[in-house]
Amino acid sequence: MSKTLTTVGTSLESGSKTVLEILAVISVCHLLNDMMASLLPAIYPLLKDSFHLDFAQVGLITLTYQLTASLLQPLVGLHTDRHPQPYSLPAGMGFTLIGLILLAQARSFTMVLAAAALVGTGSSVFHPESSRVARMASGGQHGLAQSLFQLGGNAGLALGPLLAAIVILPKGQSNVAWFSLAALLGIILLARVSYWAKAHMLNLRSSHERHHQPHAPVSRRKVAVSVAILLALLFSKYFYLASITSYYTFYLMSTFHMPVRDAQIYLFVFLGAVALGTIAGGPIGDRIGRKRVIWGSILGVLPFTLILPYANLFWTGILSVVIGLILSSAFPAIVVYGQELIPGRVGMISGLFFGFAFGMAGLGAAVLGELADLTSIRFVYLVCSVLPAVGLLAAFLPNLERISMPSPQQAADTA
Repeated sequence: MSKTLTTVGTSLESGSKTVLEILAVISVCHLLNDMMASLLPAIYPLLKDSFHLDFAQVGLITLTYQLTASLLQPLVGLHTDRHPQPYSLPAGMGFTLIGLILLAQARSFTMVLAAAALVGTGSSVFHPESSRVARMASGGQHGLAQSLFQLGGNAGLALGPLLAAIVILPKGQSNVAWFSLAALLGIILLARVSYWAKAHMLNLRSSHERHHQPHAPVSRRKVAVSVAILLALLFSKYFYLASITSYYTFYLMSTFHMPVRDAQIYLFVFLGAVALGTIAGGPIGDRIGRKRVIWGSILGVLPFTLILPYANLFWTGILSVVIGLILSSAFPAIVVYGQELIPGRVGMISGLFFGFAFGMAGLGAAVLGELADLTSIRFVYLVCSVLPAVGLLAAFLPNLERISMPSPQQAADTA
C-alpha cells in the first residue's frame, strides 16, 4: 500500500491509469463492511427464538438498519461533494464496530434495534465516500471501478450468512463480538486509503481540473424523469432482493422442511451468485452502454422469478443462482449512469442510490414480513415474482452514450 502512495502521482495527473491497488483495498473494505452488516439477517432465526419475535419484528430490525443507512447516505454524499472528508471512512467503520459489540451483548429487542441502527450509520458514512474513492482510482473506467467496488460488498453479503452459520449459530449470539476484529482491520485499511485520497484531492486542487464545471448531458426535466425511473428500477430490484435476503431461509425451511444450517448454505450460494453477477455489469456497461445493461438485467430476470415459487428444491437452487447473476448486474450500471447523468455530484448520487437501495430493502423486509404473518412465505414469493416487470421503464431512459462520448481523459476530469 505504501508503494502505491509514492508511485501513482503521474497517473493521478494524467487521469489515464486505473489505480488497481486502491480499488482492491477499497473493495476489501467494502467486503468487510457488508459482511458485518449481513450478520443481522443471517442470525434472524437465532434472534427470533431468543427474543420470541414474530415476522413483523424481524422486518423491523431490517427496517431500522436500512433506514439509518438510507436516510443519512444522500446527506453524507451531498456534504462530502462540497467538503470532501476522506478520513470519515475509518470513522464510519468505528460506528459498525460499536454496533457489533452492542449486538453481541444485547439482552432486549430494543438493544438489538440500537445495534442495528449503529451498523446502519456506519454504512451510511462508508458508502458515498468509498464510492467516490473508487471513481478517483478508476482512470476513466468508471463501470469497471464500480463493479470491483460492489463486488467486494456483494462478496461480503455472501460471506456473512456462511460465517454466521459456522461461528455464531452453534455457540450463540455473544460470538458476534468476534467480528469486531474485522471492523478493526477495516479501520486500519481505510486510514491508509484516506491518506491516498487526501493526496489525490490536493493534486486536483493544484490543477485546472478543479475549476472544470461539468454540465448535465440532458435537460433538467429529463434528468428528473431519468432519476425517477432509476429509483423505480431500484425499488423493484431491492424489494425482490429483500424477499430473498430476509426470508429465503424461512421459505426453504417451511416449504422443503430444511434445517437452518442447510438453508443458510442456500442463501450463501444465492448471495455468491449476486457477487459474481455484479462484476459483469460495470465493464459490460463501459463497452455496450449502461442503458442496455439496466434493461437486460431488471426485465431479463422476470421469467425466472415467475417460475421460482412453483419449483422443487433442486430447481429452486438453480433458479436462485440465475436470478442472482442477472439481477445483480444492474446496480453498477445504474450508479455510473446516474453519475454521468449529473456530473460533479458523485457523492450525492452514490449516497442517493445506495441509500435508496438500502431503504427499499428495509421497507421491503418490513412490508413482506407483515404480509408473511397475514398469509404465508410462499404467497410473498408469488407477489414478488412480478416486480421485475418494472424494468419496462428502462425504455424511457435517454441514451447518454449517443449524446456525449467523452475520451478517457475527459471522463477522468469529471471524477
